[in-house]
Amino acid sequence: FLKTHQLLIPFFNSAAMSLNIPPGVVTGDNLLKLLEHARENGYAIPAVNCTSSSTANACLEAARKNNCPVMIQVSNGGGAFMCGKAIKDPNAAAAGSVALAMHVRCVAKYYGIPVVLHSDHCAKKLLPWFDGMIAADEEYFAKYGEPLFSSHMLDLSEESDEENIAICVEYFKRLTKMNIWLEMEIGITGGEEDGVNNENIDPEKLYTTPEQVYSVYEALSKIGPMFSIAAAFGNVHGVYKPGNVKLSPEKLGNHQAFTKKKISSSLEKPIFLVMHGGSGSTDDEIALAVKNGVVKMNIDTDTQWAYWDGLRAFEKEKHAYLQGQIGNPEGADKPNKKYYDPRKWIRCAEETMAKRVGVSMEKLSSVGKYPASNEPGSSQLGELKQPINPALLVSVGVAIGSIGAMLMK
Repeated sequence: FLKTHQLLIPFFNSAAMSLNIPPGVVTGDNLLKLLEHARENGYAIPAVNCTSSSTANACLEAARKNNCPVMIQVSNGGGAFMCGKAIKDPNAAAAGSVALAMHVRCVAKYYGIPVVLHSDHCAKKLLPWFDGMIAADEEYFAKYGEPLFSSHMLDLSEESDEENIAICVEYFKRLTKMNIWLEMEIGITGGEEDGVNNENIDPEKLYTTPEQVYSVYEALSKIGPMFSIAAAFGNVHGVYKPGNVKLSPEKLGNHQAFTKKKISSSLEKPIFLVMHGGSGSTDDEIALAVKNGVVKMNIDTDTQWAYWDGLRAFEKEKHAYLQGQIGNPEGADKPNKKYYDPRKWIRCAEETMAKRVGVSMEKLSSVGKYPASNEPGSSQLGELKQPINPALLVSVGVAIGSIGAMLMK
């Protein structure tokens, strides 16, 4: 095994070098290169919903261990939780989402892998949250020349296709100015997640048509290339046994073929596709979805369980040491601080979550696609734009004045 692994390392390193994508949070052209590489090389990047610095760190740990890029995403509910459930301010979700993004920017480079900062499903009623994050992006962009987040998602699938696409177009124009990726959804993912309930939806709406996908491509491609489409193919949020959810990932191939023909593309897969509701999907269904151009798959339910499972197992093993501050099987006066210290049981939760994220990386064929850098880490909170030298402005003004005088003669 070691010999095989050693033989593969130069291959992986050359692949990473050809990408020329730096470790840490990636935005703009680097993000586009990363997702193009995923689409062209048959792998997808796991996008894990995070609600705390601890869950974000677990994802980063998994990415480093598996030499794999990762997407850390925050939902409206996750942002509100990050801010603190005691806070009832209407801007709490945006504030918490920004706080999580800032945490990831502080530590991402230390893990040595590319990280995509993303916001998850935003329905029409949640647009004030979306606006709050964009305002933070614009402020960050004005200072540092790049956005705070890498990408954002609009989920207006409950609206008519016309309204859905029209709103996406307006927001995409705004995002493109900062080189931010837009993910949108057309067709509906079933089940329930983060307060959005589609459990009783018309089954026909769970399957997007090639015409719907092309209508999105046609509208957004006129603005820029940095967008992806979450096209429904029977996906359902929540937890289900494999086989209990009827997925049709072959439909994604039909979408690609339809758009390819419409635009006479030289690419076999001209669309960046996204997969939601992966719980209950078989490995073969996931593999076929990736083969048909899925570059990102959302993960939430399974990693929530994994995080809890680490804590559950720790409590079960150390139950007798967790019934009071003093007193355990070793003696009535023995302290238990080293067992109930949050750093102990939270770490157990992180370890099992990181392991589960690694499983998704294997299913998505993304393991080993980016060897973790061993360069010293650093914060990634941005470098202020260099102000223009006043003397240079004066010189330019004098030059323009001289040219104007010459032209008037």
